[in-house]
Amino acid sequence: MSDRYIIELNSITKTYEDNGFTAVEDFNLKVKQGEFVTFLGPSGCGKTTTLRMIAGFELPSSGQILLDGQDIAQFPPNKRPINTVFQRYALFPHMNIYDNIAFGLKLKKMKPELIKKKVSHVLEMVDLEGFEKRKVSTLSGGQQQRIAIARALVNEPKILLLDEPLGALDLKMRKEMQLELKNMHAKLGITFIYVTHDQEEALTMSDKIVVMNNGRTQQIGTPEDIYNEPKNAFVADFIGQSNIFKGIMTGHLKARFAGGEFDCMDDVPEGTLVDVVVRPEDVIITKPEDGIITGVVTSVIFKGIHYEITVESGKYEMVIQSIKSAKVGDTIGMSLEPEGIHIMIAEDHTTRFEAEVGDDLNLVYSDRTIPCDVTKVFPGSRIKDGELFDASGEKIDTSEIKVLVSIQPGDIQLSDDVEAGLTSGKIINLIYKGDHYSYVVRTIHGHDLIVDDEYLWNMDDMVGLVMPEDKMTFSVKK
Repeated sequence: MSDRYIIELNSITKTYEDNGFTAVEDFNLKVKQGEFVTFLGPSGCGKTTTLRMIAGFELPSSGQILLDGQDIAQFPPNKRPINTVFQRYALFPHMNIYDNIAFGLKLKKMKPELIKKKVSHVLEMVDLEGFEKRKVSTLSGGQQQRIAIARALVNEPKILLLDEPLGALDLKMRKEMQLELKNMHAKLGITFIYVTHDQEEALTMSDKIVVMNNGRTQQIGTPEDIYNEPKNAFVADFIGQSNIFKGIMTGHLKARFAGGEFDCMDDVPEGTLVDVVVRPEDVIITKPEDGIITGVVTSVIFKGIHYEITVESGKYEMVIQSIKSAKVGDTIGMSLEPEGIHIMIAEDHTTRFEAEVGDDLNLVYSDRTIPCDVTKVFPGSRIKDGELFDASGEKIDTSEIKVLVSIQPGDIQLSDDVEAGLTSGKIINLIYKGDHYSYVVRTIHGHDLIVDDEYLWNMDDMVGLVMPEDKMTFSVKK
């Protein structure tokens, strides 16, 4: 792999003008020559849109795409030395393998003898020599995928883009093709940019992983960095299996979470609120009297190479992966080595939004009224004859005033009645944090709000967001 950057994406944003939806926001990435980079994230996170902007099938609303230092952001696909392999391989069923691969070269009016030489060369690369006269319908899924790659490679691209190319294969074939692609990349030495929502694929094949969510980059790093040092709760939850708890630093290299105090390796100031990640394989099962915390086994599932054991410890739940089994109903102890604990400073998830002062001196948000005593917003003010006056008796003109309303995630209540709350929205993400679920709700106004709830709701549920007035704080927006 070269140290030279072959492609750079600088502050790339894609907003669709017809509906105002921002699919990718302020995306930045540098890719080295010969690197295998994977865009990883859930459906709708913006990874395919980013890939399509690199390919030229979508044009960014703003930002630069530099290829060898030249900005190609507005170039059409045929002017970019980049080829794409799609999940549905888009092979021509009426053509044999030779004609499928040679199609692009023929369009370039290349000499037949040179075309033949190039087709033979790429078939050798993908280990399908002698398949020239075969029909597409006679090939397995894995063979069709390799032909699609050969068709892309025959154009000698500087970068090969792969958009979930293994998605149509069964599990066994996918695992085989993961290794084939990794070996092919090593043999070819060209840059691969790969899109998937499969964490195992990303960890198996990549030199670098870009974790995305809601159109934004969450973390960029090696597979080891992403797995062992997640930057936030989303990355920790999405990559592999994790136990995630709210906690607090109680001293130097000490944290309290899940009902116990543990030694850790992250030097975070005492009193700092943190999110704590514990991988299931790092939990040590002990006798009850030897554990830092104890719990009762509620589930044991044999997974082939280990047992997955779920333990209830007070109001918390811990998932353990161990080669030793346990019985449902057993009381066990649990401990952790310091290196098995990953500390992240807790993010501020306070919900904030703007409201207006209505004619009746109530606050109004999204055409709904917040039953708020408006004098709380203006300290020392009073209402007289339906009008608002400050402490000196001067009338306050509220027509242009915006009020900033704040509320904590745990104080918002979810309702299955979308008309019940101050606003409504769809659940687009959820993370279990040991004793509650943390939800991301995208409101009908396009805002993403964090809501903590002990009950399990489903992805894509439409919910009302009930915000009690006594849990809100109010201030005039400067």
